[in-house]
Amino acid sequence: MITHDMLAEAFSMFLLLSVELTALFLLISYGVGYLQTRLPPQRIQKILSDQHGRGYLAATFLGAITPFCSCSTIPFLKGLLRAQAGFGTMMVFLFASPLLNPIIIGLFAVTFGLEVTLFYFTMAMGVSVLAGITLEKLGFERYVKPQSYEAPEAPGCGSTCGKKTPPMSLHQTLWRSTWADFKAVFPYLFGGIAIGSLIYGFMPTEFVAQVASDSNPLAIPIAAVIGIPLYIRAEAVIPLSAALAAKGMGLGAVMSLIIGSAGASLTEVILLKSIFKNPMIAAFLFVILTMAISAGFLYVLLF
Repeated sequence: MITHDMLAEAFSMFLLLSVELTALFLLISYGVGYLQTRLPPQRIQKILSDQHGRGYLAATFLGAITPFCSCSTIPFLKGLLRAQAGFGTMMVFLFASPLLNPIIIGLFAVTFGLEVTLFYFTMAMGVSVLAGITLEKLGFERYVKPQSYEAPEAPGCGSTCGKKTPPMSLHQTLWRSTWADFKAVFPYLFGGIAIGSLIYGFMPTEFVAQVASDSNPLAIPIAAVIGIPLYIRAEAVIPLSAALAAKGMGLGAVMSLIIGSAGASLTEVILLKSIFKNPMIAAFLFVILTMAISAGFLYVLLF
């Protein structure tokens, strides 16, 4: 039964996420554009090129030090694509950045302890590197949409055509490019926010705990699948998982839920549609689900 509280919770989350993710997207897009003016494409290519594996390690390190959630990773990925960075290393960054961001690692350590945090960090980093190498070897770069490599065109001159206009400042140039990027992903971003907010407001935690308890042999795969639409934000995924564990969810399923939710939010998958073709989207989801399920079962075996 739909209650007033459910509606209010979903609506408030929609407003919060709309403001937060819009601000994050604009800020990160602008920041990436500024970095590109200071780091020429050749240097980025060199840093993220595969030279005896150092490019992949650089990508995981970049992912670990950037406080991005799965959604705000997208504008940074767009910048890497335009800089013609290595495909495999870009995929490592795409997988590792939301999973290894400092917010999640810090909350993880406080909530579950250092030993569990180290296990999580090792799994996320190892699978991210392996997936990046594998996708590059299999030629999945062909599933990147051609327009993703192109910088957005500046708006037409309109009534100013034929007239002399003063050159734009660096800030104006970056803002126009940032705004063009935002308009391109606007439908994807707000569609994902709306769906995620409805799930957040109407999916009871008691139901999740029931289907992912230790008595259910499919608890870990179910938790991984549930995690993708359930994710809302990095700051919420760990406390939510702790609450579910307190309600009876097995710790292996909790690990699976965290990786599934932090690694591939529904909003991110929708945003990735503006960059990748469907086979690459399917490969992305397969990697995250495989990582989540493997980590869950391995955690049960080791702990």
